[in-house]
Amino acid sequence: MRKPWRSNLMLMMLFVAAAGVPATGWSKGERPVHGTRPESAMARGIVKAASQAVLYAQVQGRVNHVPYKEGQRFLKGATLIQLDCDKYRAELAAAAAEHEGKQKTFQNNKELAKLNAVSTLDVEISEADAKKASAAMRIAEITVRGCQLAAPFAGRVVGVMVNEHEHVFPNDKLLSVLDDTSLEIELVLPSTSLAWLRKQSKFTFAVDETHRGYPARVKEIGANVDAASQTVKVTGVFDVLPTDVLSGMSGSAQFEEHP
Repeated sequence: MRKPWRSNLMLMMLFVAAAGVPATGWSKGERPVHGTRPESAMARGIVKAASQAVLYAQVQGRVNHVPYKEGQRFLKGATLIQLDCDKYRAELAAAAAEHEGKQKTFQNNKELAKLNAVSTLDVEISEADAKKASAAMRIAEITVRGCQLAAPFAGRVVGVMVNEHEHVFPNDKLLSVLDDTSLEIELVLPSTSLAWLRKQSKFTFAVDETHRGYPARVKEIGANVDAASQTVKVTGVFDVLPTDVLSGMSGSAQFEEHP
């Protein structure tokens, strides 16, 4: 009677022979290659503005004017929000007058001190009063400047969080803006890409929303590798700034051939 284990062994040997695999295993150099080294790399990314900010109120007051609406462009230094500043201007005028009086008192005491008509202590006290008044005047000037919110850069309005005639307080959100004249592409690549990735490495960024590809290059490579995901952040820039690409759009970066 044939042993069951002998039958199983014969079937296994027949299967190996039919598959063309040596029973003793593959020798070094004869192992089949199940994949080839990729000649290109692809990564997802998102378009971001190089400069963007949320602007806050610096002083308390009533909103007089909001000249720009969502999507509109503005130049650097343009007034984005104007608050009612009559009260603060009056306080500045009072502080300036106080400083003028204290400064004159100090100068007069200096002249009297030359004639030994006042003590040194009187001169020093009047000098301290003049400095204190000068500081109060500078604070009033800063407050007046806070009534007008100026654009930190040229760009576009993303969102307006306040309306005319509303009353705002310090640290209230007023406006969200971005600079769309210098868009960047934020990518996340496997850390193994560092073996070939370099600054100025070229790639094509295909934007999902426009269904078009745009030539770009690597601007910066992240300073560290995320230990959990084994990825590295990469920042790219367009060779020519596209007119139809907006901040927030996403797409795929196709890198050119690499070693």
